[in-house]
Amino acid sequence: MKIRIMGLLLPALLLAAEITAAEAGSRQIREVEDAIEIIHEFTKIPENRIPPSLLRNAQAIAVIPGVIKIGFVFAGNYGRGVLSIRDKYGYWTNPAFITLVGGSIGWQIGAQSSDIILVFKTMKSINDITAGKFTLGADASVAVGPVGRQAGAGTDFELKSEIYSYSRTRGLFAGISVQGAAIEMDYDGIADFYDNTQIGARDIFETPDLKAPQVAADFRQVLVEQTRR
Repeated sequence: MKIRIMGLLLPALLLAAEITAAEAGSRQIREVEDAIEIIHEFTKIPENRIPPSLLRNAQAIAVIPGVIKIGFVFAGNYGRGVLSIRDKYGYWTNPAFITLVGGSIGWQIGAQSSDIILVFKTMKSINDITAGKFTLGADASVAVGPVGRQAGAGTDFELKSEIYSYSRTRGLFAGISVQGAAIEMDYDGIADFYDNTQIGARDIFETPDLKAPQVAADFRQVLVEQTRR
């Protein structure tokens, strides 16, 4: 009887395992797909785009889709996204997963969420992020990013800051203040996406042939296309 029951249960258990494996990393895959779409949106309209010269010299790019504002009296902000860097050979790496928490993000009135891109000019900030918690504005200078061919009012004209921030809120594109927001590595997201609980951000950044879902290659290709112009 026990053998018969096990015979019936085994296929069900195997099916459950297959479903779990298929679902693992699905959230992260959607995040990378959203990041690809956001990069396209931020770069397709000349007057609203991130300046090509800034992208050409970027050492890292973070994309955080759908950052939400939490609370009213004691408001905070939260979002998940991806981070890619240029490796020592100048190639864009597979995405690592990050979270953005807190800070005084410059929300528009009535906004529910905002897509955010951060452009890093140096690797110092990335080293700090992978080492632990990193706060924008405190651990590195961050400025509202210039838009289009000319910098708008309130931006850093000489591009002296380490990080530049951009947002899309309610269909509008602009630079955005992210002072005080903290960036942390999302190790659970990394483990799910790469199906490896032992992998860390440095492993991603230093292993070009790391096994990853196809969407990782799609993300790298978009970065190549947008940062070589």
